Amino acid sequence: MSTLYDQAMEEMIEVIEEWFSEQMKRDDLEKAVKRTTLQMGIFNDILLDYRPGRTTVDSVDLGLDEGLKSKNPGPFTEEQVRNEIQPRLVEVIQEKLDKLADTPLIDYRFTFRGKFPTTEGKLQVTILEYINEEKRQQLLERIHTYVDQKLLKGSYPTKPLESFFLTRHLLDPKLFPELDVAWTIAQYDRIQELNKGRQEALAEHRGDIIRAITSWAENHFLPGYFDVQPSAYSANVYTLKPGASLEEDEPQSEHGQQLAQPIDLLLYAAVMILRYEPSYSKPKGLTFLELAKQLGSNRAARMMVEGSGAYAKEDIHLKNEQVECTANDVFSIITIIIRKEEVSAYEQAIAFITRLLKQGFPKSYKIKLKSSVKQYLPIKGLAKSDTHRFFANALEYPELRPLLEDYARVAIEEFEFYADTEGEKNCMPGSYATFGLGLADERYFPLVEYYMGEVDDEHQLVQDKFTVAFAETHGVTAGSIPALVTCLRRSTDSLKLKIQPELEDEEKLELLVRSLQGLETYEVEHVLYPIWGKVEKLATLARKAEGRRKELLLELLKGAGK
Repeated sequence: MSTLYDQAMEEMIEVIEEWFSEQMKRDDLEKAVKRTTLQMGIFNDILLDYRPGRTTVDSVDLGLDEGLKSKNPGPFTEEQVRNEIQPRLVEVIQEKLDKLADTPLIDYRFTFRGKFPTTEGKLQVTILEYINEEKRQQLLERIHTYVDQKLLKGSYPTKPLESFFLTRHLLDPKLFPELDVAWTIAQYDRIQELNKGRQEALAEHRGDIIRAITSWAENHFLPGYFDVQPSAYSANVYTLKPGASLEEDEPQSEHGQQLAQPIDLLLYAAVMILRYEPSYSKPKGLTFLELAKQLGSNRAARMMVEGSGAYAKEDIHLKNEQVECTANDVFSIITIIIRKEEVSAYEQAIAFITRLLKQGFPKSYKIKLKSSVKQYLPIKGLAKSDTHRFFANALEYPELRPLLEDYARVAIEEFEFYADTEGEKNCMPGSYATFGLGLADERYFPLVEYYMGEVDDEHQLVQDKFTVAFAETHGVTAGSIPALVTCLRRSTDSLKLKIQPELEDEEKLELLVRSLQGLETYEVEHVLYPIWGKVEKLATLARKAEGRRKELLLELLKGAGK
């Protein structure tokens, strides 16, 4: 056994030495931690995975020993690992840390873990936990300075890298042993406020907030109340521990106000996930809500029925003889019951939705409609959803068109999509109102142009379906051509627009030529493709044409850089 022990120790010490040696060869250590004041070091968690002859040290768990318990029981008992192997490894690692703790290689805290096959099965232990108190204090000072200068007093967008670290630091019990929930949530809100209007960056900041709280919930908060059965391939299974519940008498401030509790942070994460994460992530948000409800949270129960409580009751509920409207921002659902199929009912419902959106209600919402009327827009390829049906019904009343335009201009926002559309039928909020108005009256062509200017054509292609209907309805005219070209600029490669016969008319062809002046060559080519296909085909037509038509076709080719 002594020889086996010596061999094992020699192998483990060798890979530990190699890991530290390799890291110290890096020439980017200083550069890495200088990107932000909120990073004290690169590594804070390392895993030794002991497998005789194949031992590794890494900053991530590679999971290479799944099934190890049944196939390869280890040579040592758990007691030997804890009492003989672990103390020796602590000496080796501590010796390294004594030399490297103040370098950028090591964070303010450093955990060295180990996985070992034993005669009793696989064993995971924390070999060493190290805190550099000087770095910890320095990081705390930097955090408070950042919050004060960049968040509280700041007025500029923040950097995603800063949010990556800050969101996690605020929930780190080694930095903040006493969690101030209200203060922490306030910082998360401020990050989002400072980054409004920068949708891609805002999504990244929100993602960091959600991941930080989710990690805290799953690793710190929920295990205190639930037995957790983790799964690598599906959601964790939570079983409430006997007698586990929230404190009945929740603490209050000296003014009698209820203080925010850790459960409020869980609910904050749930709402963030349900509002902003992709549909495949939403079950986790629902799970957090349900777990909070199991713990006896009255707020969680209310949120599942009424929403987050962020809006006045009169703004989320309307009921009279004509219509009943109810909004739940947690699930991003607006329920509309049309009691009387008349203009007043739809007028009130549209005003209800528009007012909510102006107050920050999620634009990626969906409508749950109860109505005896079943209208849809005359556009192939749109989702046959309640949201679509509501706006198609409303568009039957010409007097509501100005109100629908107001709604559309409030609702339209790039990177947002109705919650009941996906894939090829994905569409930006405001789509149905804009499409219906654009087909109905040329007065709304500017709205169509505004809409197309906001379309995320990488994640939406219903604009192609509208463009076909628009061209069929309005044709190529002096009035329609600006909107038509704007539509074509946002088209996908799959669009084929059958307007060549109209463009045999030289006057209409000239309208197209003029409308493309000033565009970049790639934009001109993009507009021409749905009409003629590849420019080579247009070049062939130009060679065969004569007179003014030939001149116009050549001008189109010149605009496309050919």
